[in-house]
Amino acid sequence: MVLLCPVIAAAQQPALDLKAALATAESNNLELRAARQQRALAIAGITTAGQLPNPTVSFTAARDTPHEGISLDLPLELGGKRAKRLAVAREEQRSVEIDLAVLARNIRRRAREAFFRALSAGAQTEQSKAALGLVTRTRDLVEQRYEAGGIAQLEVIQADVELARATADHETTALAQRSADVLLAGLLNRRLDLPVATAGRLDEVPPAPLLDAVTAQALQSNADLLKSTQDLKTEERRLALAKAQRIPNLDLSAGADFNSPPDFNIGGKGGISITLPLFYRGQGEIALSNARLELLRLTLESQRTIASAQVAAAYFDYVAKLHQAEQYSQHIVPLTEKLALMAEDSYRSGKTNLLTLIDAQRRLNDVRKAYLDSLFAAQSAFAALEEVVGASLD
Repeated sequence: MVLLCPVIAAAQQPALDLKAALATAESNNLELRAARQQRALAIAGITTAGQLPNPTVSFTAARDTPHEGISLDLPLELGGKRAKRLAVAREEQRSVEIDLAVLARNIRRRAREAFFRALSAGAQTEQSKAALGLVTRTRDLVEQRYEAGGIAQLEVIQADVELARATADHETTALAQRSADVLLAGLLNRRLDLPVATAGRLDEVPPAPLLDAVTAQALQSNADLLKSTQDLKTEERRLALAKAQRIPNLDLSAGADFNSPPDFNIGGKGGISITLPLFYRGQGEIALSNARLELLRLTLESQRTIASAQVAAAYFDYVAKLHQAEQYSQHIVPLTEKLALMAEDSYRSGKTNLLTLIDAQRRLNDVRKAYLDSLFAAQSAFAALEEVVGASLD
């Protein structure tokens, strides 16, 4: 059977297994590293929300008495506005963390697919190499029979055509392997001109988990559910802040007047002011926040149903592809290999013609390719299931 676990030799870097590749993507991926800078923005937002209003110092000079004056104005926020601003900023920071976690899971899926794509491409190259060797052996056998006078030159030409076809196929798969290596190197932030050495087995497909278990897990960790839940919490904090904004602030002032003969040389003064909420009381902000809350609640409810459906769809897609790969491994590939060997033995004994042998060898090559494709499809479907669930499943 075809080799399923080729290890790409690269002296420059140690070989990566799946676990190491995922860890490298999590730490080195440039897209993820850039997104982590959003944490600094969220921290700056918390600092901004916690700022206190500055006092104002003013000095006046006039021809009238008192000739000079100085005052200090200090605004005081009432209703816990600062604490509520901080609460909103902290919820926004949690939203940033959720967005980063969602991106990290997306990078994990892409890295997993790229890893197995590289393994699959390597296995396809090995398969085409094996097919080329088989065709070469057949070509030699045909040449021997022709020189012995047992067959016509037509079969020699047919064998040469099949050899050229197998050679072109091998060259094409080798280039496809390079493409897969570049894709994996880009995700891992490694040099694109060097192949990434991978170590693993394409046919080590994780077993299918229980549908009820992954559905329950998805309701706790699905990306859309986490984001909507956090948006709901943030909006609740914004509503509390909007209600606190209806409470007017106090403006306190204290100071002194100078040089007001003959009444006084220095005279203290003070004052207090407050805005009367007669017309504007934040009605629009509160109504808008309430409307957003209702929208988010309805969205969250619908997303629970959608998440369950998405998990079920991804689960059954994975089970189907896993079953297909098992059928190829257990039945289709072994039987096709047996048919190819029987066709070769029949041709050696002169019972069948070359076209029958070529057809059997082509069918074997196609079945082996389809088996490798089914393995990659199963690995890709598992990665998609993981992303929908929002948590590691192996």
